[in-house]
Amino acid sequence: MKKIINPWRGLEDQGYNCFGCAPSNRCGLKMEFYEDGDEIVSFWNPSDDYQGWLHTLHGGIQSALMDEIAMWVIARKLQTSGMTTRLDIRFRKPVPTGPDKKIEVRSHIKEMKRNFAILDARIIYNGEICSEAEITYFCFPKDKAESDFYFHGCEVEE
Repeated sequence: MKKIINPWRGLEDQGYNCFGCAPSNRCGLKMEFYEDGDEIVSFWNPSDDYQGWLHTLHGGIQSALMDEIAMWVIARKLQTSGMTTRLDIRFRKPVPTGPDKKIEVRSHIKEMKRNFAILDARIIYNGEICSEAEITYFCFPKDKAESDFYFHGCEVEE
């Protein structure tokens, strides 16, 4: 498993403050990502700051986690940027929150249809799938990703 280098890190002065992945967003998720074969994975601690019901991760935060990891699949595997056009989620089990909890968020490309990537994503706690999603992403042409979204490639650490 190799750690993915955040291609937007250092662009805070240009407005980079993503809720999902910006390390300096004080309210954000501060997700980090790893390449694991065909999948992208993130390990994340769901603190009680993100709960809905008592000690249970809010469904909107679960949606954000899966939406964010899908973008990182597009960035790393397709070397471009894009935007979510559809997000279908199935909540199977509650995701616990708390200082000692750790979840795994995984995603991979299931299918490509022209400029659309269809991805599967899931949230796993203690080896069990708690939530899963099918996400459709419109993938920008590489020149648009570069000019409009400051995307210049997505690499991994050695």
